[in-house]
Amino acid sequence: MYTEFFGLREKPFSLIPDSDSIFFSKGHLEAFNMLEFGLLEQVGITLITGQVGAGKTTLIRHLLSRADYGQLTVGLISTPHRTYGTLLRWIINAFRIPMESEDEGLMLQVLQDFLIDQCAQGKRTLVIVDEAQNMTKGDLESLRLLTNINADKIQLLQVILVGQPELLEKFYDPSMSQLAQRVSAEYCLNPLNLVETMSYVTHRVEAAGGVTRLFDTTALMTIYYYSGGIPRIINTLCDGALVAAFGLGKKVVDLNIVLNVVKSKQVGGIHRSGIDTDPGRETVRAEVKSTNKIDLLDLVAQ
Repeated sequence: MYTEFFGLREKPFSLIPDSDSIFFSKGHLEAFNMLEFGLLEQVGITLITGQVGAGKTTLIRHLLSRADYGQLTVGLISTPHRTYGTLLRWIINAFRIPMESEDEGLMLQVLQDFLIDQCAQGKRTLVIVDEAQNMTKGDLESLRLLTNINADKIQLLQVILVGQPELLEKFYDPSMSQLAQRVSAEYCLNPLNLVETMSYVTHRVEAAGGVTRLFDTTALMTIYYYSGGIPRIINTLCDGALVAAFGLGKKVVDLNIVLNVVKSKQVGGIHRSGIDTDPGRETVRAEVKSTNKIDLLDLVAQ
């Protein structure tokens, strides 16, 4: 609706994970390097955690976009919930292995034969479990047992677990100590800070073909204030602000436009719990300054 008005090729703030326009903050780069390390070094389990909307799935998609599928077979599990069957069934379905029986012993044998066959073809086999915090302790223990399958010191099944922080809490449980010992690479993805948030917005605009500054400094500070640096919330706020600016016929988003988007409550889930939805300019500036412990007075448009 607004792309032509702002001179954009496409919407810059889609909520669908986009590996082509990925922004690498320091934390995202470290997390991606950890993923690549786990993949290339053929470790058993790699664990990536972070808040909802922090960019975990985007990192996974970027990793898969760079993978050499001549040497790698990938299975993706995006809904690890008991409603959809057992762990073995999830994995077999993820690798599209023909299997009608629900007998656990038979499924295990079929999976093991598949892994051995992939190894014989010179391929590594990777299963990625997204939203892994939904797995039960029983599922996680079964996964640990599957990582025991090896041949001539070769790890036949590599695992990447991606989930919210509560996934990490399960690994802290003493009963999960054997599983925790199998984690060779682990990273917790934190939200963006203020400077990273500003760079993220600029990056997304440029990736969509924008050549002008669509958000002024006060708008960017306000977006950070409400989003807490969570990319998904940043996207939601920025998209709503661009729609509002388009409706007003303004080429640049300012603080008042962002505040009006928040106050209108037309966009859900766009601010952190406990944050005032009608703070005013000075409150936003003071909060951002306090949060980042840096002097932003020179950055704020007077």
